[in-house]
Amino acid sequence: MHLSEADIRRIGSPIRAVKEAATAETPDRRDPALVARVSEMLSAIESGGVDAVLRYARELDGFVGDDLEVGAAELVRSGDELPADLRAALDAGAERTRRFAEMQRARLQDFEEEVLPGVVCGQRFVPVENVGAYLPAGRFPLLASAFMTVGVAGVAGVPNIVAATPPSRAGRPHPAVLYAARVSGAESVYAVGGVQALAAMAFGLLDGTPSDMVVGAGNAYVAEAKRQLYGRVGIDVLAGPSEVAVIADDTADAAVVAADLLAQAEHGPTSPASLATTSERLAEEVPREIERQLAGLATAEIAGAAWRDHGTVYLAEDRETVARIMDALAPEHLEVIADDLDWWLDRLRNYGSLFLGPWSTVVYADKGMSGTNHVLPTARGARYSGGLSVAGFLKQLTYQRASRDATRAQAEPTVTVSDFEQLVAHRDSAQLRLSALRG
Repeated sequence: MHLSEADIRRIGSPIRAVKEAATAETPDRRDPALVARVSEMLSAIESGGVDAVLRYARELDGFVGDDLEVGAAELVRSGDELPADLRAALDAGAERTRRFAEMQRARLQDFEEEVLPGVVCGQRFVPVENVGAYLPAGRFPLLASAFMTVGVAGVAGVPNIVAATPPSRAGRPHPAVLYAARVSGAESVYAVGGVQALAAMAFGLLDGTPSDMVVGAGNAYVAEAKRQLYGRVGIDVLAGPSEVAVIADDTADAAVVAADLLAQAEHGPTSPASLATTSERLAEEVPREIERQLAGLATAEIAGAAWRDHGTVYLAEDRETVARIMDALAPEHLEVIADDLDWWLDRLRNYGSLFLGPWSTVVYADKGMSGTNHVLPTARGARYSGGLSVAGFLKQLTYQRASRDATRAQAEPTVTVSDFEQLVAHRDSAQLRLSALRG
């Protein structure tokens, strides 16, 4: 997440790179060996069925046992060994994410209206029937993922939701991930991860019903599996490493900016973090503050590598230039710690989710505490796409019906256009109705 020479030319205003990324681009997540391995696994699972899934689950996940499904009793007991404050926090995150999704759903309206006399058109929002939700639990169990996938799909009205999560603890799923799934409304959870989980859901090898859509974050193998399965099933986004960018002016506290950049950098050593500012003071202080905070950070090995290799600081002369920088970077998460927040809200165009003011931070949304969805586009995908929402689980379907009296207004111009295109069957379909009208 850095500015290329072409970006700088398009922005057209002076920009000083106080810190540039040591690595110009994040590593290619589609290296040929990875692509071939995923393709091989998908093919083996499609032909080998559940036996192939179990083989990969034992080999790659450390799964123990013969039944991948998490029993109802284990799901119900999942919160028993968790601290009470963690259960309360997960309950809050699930509820707030559900509430925001309900607000979104209420504003997606079916309608029917006459577009010309005798022709009525309408739209309906119909939920996807079968969704497979992947709940990651790798280096760190990302507990809020269930809120964003299982919970939001439930609000959309999806009738069949299957969840899968890696067996990360002695061959069994992490109880906190299971509890988060349970409070999000999950009824069917399976202890399987990685490519084999995506394939099993897509091919219907877990509950006997192929998923129409698979969603959820994961590592490079999960992302590649989604890419190769897309078309056979729908997906949410093809997400890469987590990204954060901060816009700050001279009102911002360097310690807060540094902490927010590091909070996302600790997701992984290839997670980009960027600051764009009009303040020369901040441009100089924030890198020093990051180094100071890294000295006492338990995840410094990860966050430090991400900042060293993929961190950037850009100094611009005015806020319009800063806005152009961010519209070029199109970050997954974008914080604004600056005056006149309404100006920034109105001006900025390219981001996955926006966090306005010093009292709003990406980590709140990461954990489900603000209610918005954290499944968001990366790698400049925010230029053309938004993140996952309740709308992602709904099909916007259109329909029309026409009366006899509306035939001439539609059929005559259709005949004209079809004759010009030399599509005679199209012309005949319309002409037959004109002839019937005249007869």
